[in-house]
This record gives sequence, C-alpha cells and structure tokens, in this order.
Amino acid sequence: MPVSDSPGPLVALAPSEADPRIGVITLNRPERRNAFNTEMADAFAAAVEAFENDDALRVAILRGNGPVFCAGMDLGAFSEGERPGLDTADGFAHFVRRPRRKPMIAEVQAGGAFAGGFEIVLACDLAVAATGARFSVPEVMRGIVAAGGGAVRLPLRIPAAIAREMLFTGNPITAERAFDLGLLNAVVAPEEVSATALGLAAQIAGNAPLAVSETKSVIDDALSAGEAVAWHTNRRAWDRVVSSEDALEGATAFKERRPPEWRGR
Repeated sequence: MPVSDSPGPLVALAPSEADPRIGVITLNRPERRNAFNTEMADAFAAAVEAFENDDALRVAILRGNGPVFCAGMDLGAFSEGERPGLDTADGFAHFVRRPRRKPMIAEVQAGGAFAGGFEIVLACDLAVAATGARFSVPEVMRGIVAAGGGAVRLPLRIPAAIAREMLFTGNPITAERAFDLGLLNAVVAPEEVSATALGLAAQIAGNAPLAVSETKSVIDDALSAGEAVAWHTNRRAWDRVVSSEDALEGATAFKERRPPEWRGR
C-alpha cells in the first residue's frame, strides 16, 4: 500500500467503497511505521468505538498506511513516559483486550507486523497477509515484555515450544510460517491482500448480523474462559437468536429460494 501524500488523521474509519456494510480502519502514521503513541491509541479507540456503534457496518478491515502494518509501540514516546493503553483495562492501543461485538480482519501488507502490531493482529478475529510479511514479538530485545497479549495468546494459539522461541529470542517468522501455525487465514501476493480481506469481509457482512455477533461472543468466551463458561454463553446466544426476526427470515428466505434481508434483530 502506498504512503499517503496527506498527513490526515492518525486513525481513520470509513465505509468500504466496494461494500458499505464493511468498515475500513486505517492506521495512518507511516513515517513512524504506524507505531502507537498515546494520541494514536486514543484515536484508534475512538475509531473502533465508532465502528461498533454504527449499525450500518457489520465487519471491519484493519490496515496500515505505508509498507508496514504496525511496528507496535513508539519507543521514543515510551522513553518519555507514554504508555499507549498498556495501563488501561483494554490493554495496548486500547484494543487488545477490548470487548467487541463485531468481527475485525487484519490486513497485513508485505512490511509485516511487529511487537504490539503483531499483538493487534492476534487480537483481531481473522488475518490475511502478503507474501514476504514477517511477524515478531521482539520486546525482550528492548528490555520489556510482550504485554499486549503476545505472551498470553501465542502459547495458546501455537505450539508452546515455538511460542517460547519467538518470545525469548525475538526472532521473526514469515507469513508462510505464520499461516502453517494457524495464525493467518490466507497468505497471498501483495497486490491481492486487500481483495482477499474484502472477500472475507463481504462473506461475513452477508450473514445475519445478530447471529454473527452472538457467535463471536461464544468463540471469545471459549478461547478466554474455557468450555464451561462458553457453554453458558452458547445457551444465552441461542436464546437470543432463536426467536429473532433474522432467524425467521433466514428460514423463510431459504424456503422461498431468495436472498435473506437481515434486520439485525
């Protein structure tokens, strides 16, 4: 993705030109490889909140302006005392632990994602990347820990030995390796990354929004709290969905052999 000629906002949210049901959130600090300081973290929080509260948007694609998706925390700002979200309940960038109702897809360009940027990818629901992209959690090389979820999520998502190697050495892995480990949904040529993310988003946006949101809640609890809690969430999700207008519409549309018209209720 080319670097914008205009500084613009640090984080921007806009509907996709291809599909107004899809929101596009763009990290826009390319001169710092989209690294987060406090101001950018606050702007990101506002964009995510706006996406969550916009009923017209059903799914979001998160991308970075410039060659790198995100290099994590701005260490210059950190050295001056800034802690972009790390001291808050929602975690790094006010995002990595933030509860969300709607799915988000990370779109990682060839420059890759590092440190907190990789942790943001791990916090998204799906992720696609360009061939050549690299991912790492190099915090120990800078005297800190991967406190934005890397040390928590990596050992749960990939073999523990590989997670330890990444976290203890700071060495990067390729997009292809990340895909093989189950961290990415697709690895494609750089010119195909945006279209691939958009294709996934369009499929999600075409489904019943209430059902997608409730399914996300069950998945999130299964991953974070375990099966026992997730079964309770699963029951609540079923109770909310089974009598919804969308459930009736889905069955009726199938019977009438027409596309459903979702209402989100």
